[in-house]
Amino acid sequence: MKSQMIIAAMLVLAPISAAFAAHVSGTISAISKNADTITLSGGKTYTLPEGIEDTKLRIGEKVKLTYADKGGKAVVSHLVPQK
Repeated sequence: MKSQMIIAAMLVLAPISAAFAAHVSGTISAISKNADTITLSGGKTYTLPEGIEDTKLRIGEKVKLTYADKGGKAVVSHLVPQK
């Protein structure tokens, strides 16, 4: 009985956690090394976590990123350069 309840809870919560992640592609228009943020050409700013180095990013570079809204900030969890 307990295992059925756990499985049911996992099935209910799985779509909820996936709903918080979003994907976006764009061209980097600004980089703030002090604030650890990048801004894409659409004007939205994204916060970079420690695992993503802003020193390797360049203005004009096309990227695809995954982010989640946390505390009013769009925090990047995954970033991939695009060609």
